Amino acid sequence: MSSKDLSIIIVDDLQFSRIVVKTALKKAGYDGVRMADCATEALKMIETQPADVVLADWMMPEMDGLELTQHIRQADEEKGTYTAIILFTAHDGVEYLVKAFDHGVDDYLCKPPNPQELAARVNAAARVAALQNDLLETSRQLQKTIQNLEKMALIDEATGAGNQAFLMKNLKAHLQEASARRGGVCLALIELRELDSIRNQHGKQIVTEILVSQHRRLRRAVRPTDVVAKLDNNLFGIIMHHSKAKDYKTSAIKRILTMIDNRDYKTSVGNLSINGCIGVHYYRGDQAIISADEMIKQAGSKLDQARGDASLSIAY
Repeated sequence: MSSKDLSIIIVDDLQFSRIVVKTALKKAGYDGVRMADCATEALKMIETQPADVVLADWMMPEMDGLELTQHIRQADEEKGTYTAIILFTAHDGVEYLVKAFDHGVDDYLCKPPNPQELAARVNAAARVAALQNDLLETSRQLQKTIQNLEKMALIDEATGAGNQAFLMKNLKAHLQEASARRGGVCLALIELRELDSIRNQHGKQIVTEILVSQHRRLRRAVRPTDVVAKLDNNLFGIIMHHSKAKDYKTSAIKRILTMIDNRDYKTSVGNLSINGCIGVHYYRGDQAIISADEMIKQAGSKLDQARGDASLSIAY
């Protein structure tokens, strides 16, 4: 994507700051630049025409940059898109950088930004957005493939995810391949802690809404080639295959938990805060091969550990 094709929105309550940034971007060859004087106006702009990159001031009245980021991420989740977000701030220090990244911000610049650095950061953010959107499109294509398996009774009707039979079929194949090629297979079982109480309070329909959102979040948290399946009741399973056993990283599981816990779940009765717990078992291909049933049993045992201890979110 060339700079002329990029859609960029600058959000700042100070007109002078907006003009300075827009001028710098125009000089760098970015033509598709829109300006908003508040976060609400920016969200309306995105609804009318999606943006590749949003540059927003951290400190703004009514809705600050972090809150704007949360709204954009929610909209991205619902539409199946990705918007790169860069925040401007007068603050300096690692703690602000960490806070920004924890809230889903892609990059962070101190004010006033250097024009050359600004252009370079926007270019890098645009590449990130393009890559993420390509991955999401691949995921959508894979989802279509999964939907075509519905006649084979491998789909969970409520969420559109693969069901337990789908997970078992893939798990057996991955275990055999890992054993033959000395790779690795990770099985993660995920449960939402509060779902039973939500079902009792709000009913099955709200639970279904949450599970649909949960499937979307899990799908975005993993690679397009990873398997995501809906099992019984409040349980999801994820299969991650590694061509080399050493490629397995626990950070991939932590990323899944962050995707579950980071934002409230939007439902027809309002936003609901929900926490997840995960049980993980990893099979290395240089070990004696185990059955898919044993793999699920081992991951289930770890989930029981995480489920039984409110302070333990992940058990390996």
